Amino acid sequence: MSSFLQRRLKEEQPNPAPFANPTDSDQTASPAARVPESEPAQAPRRRGLGQMSQAMQLDTGYTVPSKARVTPKVAQLRKQLRSKLLAFEDEGDQWRRGDADKEQMIAGRIQTIIQKMGVQMTQAELAELTEGLLDDLLGFGAIQPLVEDPSCSEIMVNGPDVIFAEFKGKLVETEMVFDDEDHVRFTARRIVRPLGRDLSRTNPMVDARLPDGSRVHVVSDPSALNGTTITIRKFPSKRITVEDLITWKSMTRDMAQFFEAAVVSRLNIVVSGGTGSGKTTLLNVLSSFIPEDERIITIEDSAELQLAQRHVVRLETAPPIPGSRTDGRLEIRDLVKGSLRMRPDRLVIGECRSGEALDMLQAMNTGHDGSLTTVHSNSPRDAIARLETLCMMAGMDLPVLTIRQQIAGAVDLIVQQARLKDGSRKVVQVTEIQGMEGENVTMQDLFLYRTPGQTDMGYSHEGGGRMEGTGFRPKKVEQFKQYGFNLPARIFQPPKD
Repeated sequence: MSSFLQRRLKEEQPNPAPFANPTDSDQTASPAARVPESEPAQAPRRRGLGQMSQAMQLDTGYTVPSKARVTPKVAQLRKQLRSKLLAFEDEGDQWRRGDADKEQMIAGRIQTIIQKMGVQMTQAELAELTEGLLDDLLGFGAIQPLVEDPSCSEIMVNGPDVIFAEFKGKLVETEMVFDDEDHVRFTARRIVRPLGRDLSRTNPMVDARLPDGSRVHVVSDPSALNGTTITIRKFPSKRITVEDLITWKSMTRDMAQFFEAAVVSRLNIVVSGGTGSGKTTLLNVLSSFIPEDERIITIEDSAELQLAQRHVVRLETAPPIPGSRTDGRLEIRDLVKGSLRMRPDRLVIGECRSGEALDMLQAMNTGHDGSLTTVHSNSPRDAIARLETLCMMAGMDLPVLTIRQQIAGAVDLIVQQARLKDGSRKVVQVTEIQGMEGENVTMQDLFLYRTPGQTDMGYSHEGGGRMEGTGFRPKKVEQFKQYGFNLPARIFQPPKD
């Protein structure tokens, strides 16, 4: 059975048969959904034979790639059989592609139903139908090859006909398509259902995750005008370490040494950056410096953090129970408040995006130092303004100056992460909060990413630069020494060349 599941048929049988045995040995096997090493930035080709549509050029000059569609006959059968192959709707929610026993069972059910229906199919059509249904019922439909591909970091389904994927920081439109809108919604429901979440007219937007931890966001009608939209941030196959970031030149070894000192010395750190810049990855690496003898509580919308420490409590938001608007719902703010009663040594909040920012700041100011979180913003100065706005969303009606004082007293370090024009993700700015001067928060850059010949202030958005010290030593140097870190002055010095 496994050899069938991996083969791609070279040609159809000349004579249609009422039923074709998918284990026939006259077909040539080849691995499916594998990216050639010489083309690492290309999406894997869709499994099955299908029909390739012609590439098309839009008025904007953009060329739409050819699309791999199944034949209309196979598409219709696939739609009819999806609900008939399971004893009940969620029977296969815990089944996975690659489970030989489950694949054998589903293939057997397909054979039985096709025989009863008396459908005339070639071996090629049956093979394509079986592959598609196995992807639908045990995997994630048309995007299953992308989910399996380790070189793909993000998947974006913009309705049934448009699927983009990210490879090495670059987005490309793939040849893959869903059969129709019903096919996309079937896949979306398969993703969210095991988590007890509902995708419906009353709940058209859902956050979820794949079994490997990959983050998923789904939007359906009436908001998604082009069809159900699925956005998947892939989970790395292995835990990314600080050595990985140094190897990828996302940070220097000197900076890694500084970050270790900052985390162990219990500085409160905010990781700032735009969407897809690598904030969560950096937060995960910074969290790895937390000592093993401390109790860590992580709070996230969709659990992504992979902490290696033993004493970790992982909390995740929960939607309301089906049929209710509020019952059973737990938001990040609820979890932050509850976590303070759990005797945490460290709080790690995946992202502050609402009133929980105020609770986080108050925790940082009342003994829970060494906490970590992320915010969406384009610079450390913008991060301060963003935190102010989020705190106002808490509904406490606090004066801006009071909120600003809370921020200045709570946050020690802002680390700016960015995705550069060449697709690389790097730490581009490390800024220390100095305190208040009048009504303004005073800040000092410690490291800045610069490119050769750069004349403007701030970090560079180009690739090919390097992280440079600014010449200013952090005011927490004495605190570092108390925790056993005597950092050499050269770490913070600008380059001499």
